[in-house]
Amino acid sequence: MNTIPMLIKTSYQKTATVFQDFRSLVDEKIVESKENNSLAIVVLVSTFILMLGSIYYVVSFQSDFLQFNQERSSSLFGFTFMIIAASLLAFKVLFFLFILYRYFKYKPIASVSDEKLPTVTVIVPAYNEGKQVYDTLISLINSDFPKEKLQLISIDDGSADDTWNWMQKAKQKLGEGVEIYQQPENKGKRHALYRGFNIGTGDVFVTVDSDSIVDADTLRNLVSPFAVNDKVGAVAGNIRVLNKAKALIPKMLDVSFVLSFEFVRSAESTLNSVLCTPGALAAYRSSAVFKILPKWINQTFMGKPSDIGEDRAMTNMILKEGNHVLFQRNANAYTNVPEKYKGLYKMFIRWGRSNVRENIEMAKYVFTNFRKESKLGSRLLFISQAIKIIMSYPFLIFMLYFIVSHPLLFLSSTLFSILILSTFSVIFYSNKYKPQESLWAYTYSILYTFGLFWITPYAIATASRRGWLTRGLAEKK
Repeated sequence: MNTIPMLIKTSYQKTATVFQDFRSLVDEKIVESKENNSLAIVVLVSTFILMLGSIYYVVSFQSDFLQFNQERSSSLFGFTFMIIAASLLAFKVLFFLFILYRYFKYKPIASVSDEKLPTVTVIVPAYNEGKQVYDTLISLINSDFPKEKLQLISIDDGSADDTWNWMQKAKQKLGEGVEIYQQPENKGKRHALYRGFNIGTGDVFVTVDSDSIVDADTLRNLVSPFAVNDKVGAVAGNIRVLNKAKALIPKMLDVSFVLSFEFVRSAESTLNSVLCTPGALAAYRSSAVFKILPKWINQTFMGKPSDIGEDRAMTNMILKEGNHVLFQRNANAYTNVPEKYKGLYKMFIRWGRSNVRENIEMAKYVFTNFRKESKLGSRLLFISQAIKIIMSYPFLIFMLYFIVSHPLLFLSSTLFSILILSTFSVIFYSNKYKPQESLWAYTYSILYTFGLFWITPYAIATASRRGWLTRGLAEKK
């Protein structure tokens, strides 16, 4: 007779414990959110103090700026540098106006009907992703896409955590809706994708990072260009930041991503020459993939196998074959980005090395007759990228000289330049999303200018190094 009361008492105690744990978790999140908001306010206020201070010092040091420029122009070296700098500035201004013009000509391709949609194989490589891979697979299966035309594949790249367990849980819930495979060892993302390409049966391959989620209409919007244009070989998705509420760096990167994708890639798309289809969300015509697949999986740089930059390499090879590469602004994916400085610079180093390698590869074909249509846009995009790489060391040397010789002039002029140049990012972002979030463009520019200026020179010097840096693959020197 005492059993039922005891069970009720035990159940009540367990429920109270669970409720208390949940309440503690909520309280922790509330405290964490308040701390992040407080820190964000402090950082933004500090940013504007620096911006306003730069205006004051630029006005105050106007005579010093004139004297500094006169000193530089009086010597042959200084005069030559000023001519080169002025020429580069003129090119950048004209190139920006060209990109701005192309941006206004951009329109995403509207989704086609279910009947016209191609069959699609979605490949999700995962490494040490934990529960996030489960969320990624669930978001994909919930897509507004004909299930009979969708094949979902996820490949565990030899994870050392519970990623495989979460993939099995997804399999239990989704059944035949997802196929899961496990690499015998960690071989890298490129090899995981390669396995998926060989297993897949779709007319179009879609690659999605295992730390990303998608909107319900993302897949159909992403692959619709293949149904209306036979020349399309690849399509880039629109990437936003998933974890921007957790830390300051993701807030900054979200503004940067909007400019990089919705402005730059929109313009590139009108030239049929998007230079990089992001690993977080991209689509490729299967026939275009199989044409370059042996070269892609066996790609080397300076005699070493390439285990980074698989997305940029795939894009580059597809462009080289004369295919169009487009951007779909209406195909959204939300991905996690580094929340700390160490993770951020490692990610940028990886991107920088890939950029150096693929610009070298692009230089081998971009001035040839690689495409029947106009190639001017592709060549201008390449030249702009190449200039950034070629001039990174001269400008680094000049910057260091400027810091040593005129520290206050350097600081005030640099901050003032950030204020002027970043205002475009602020205006662009605020016209589309929350205006208050656009202000992070200023903070990000300061962080990049003073904390990440060394990335490109370092990436050039270490371009042959292997290693993912942020995904568990040890860097091999």
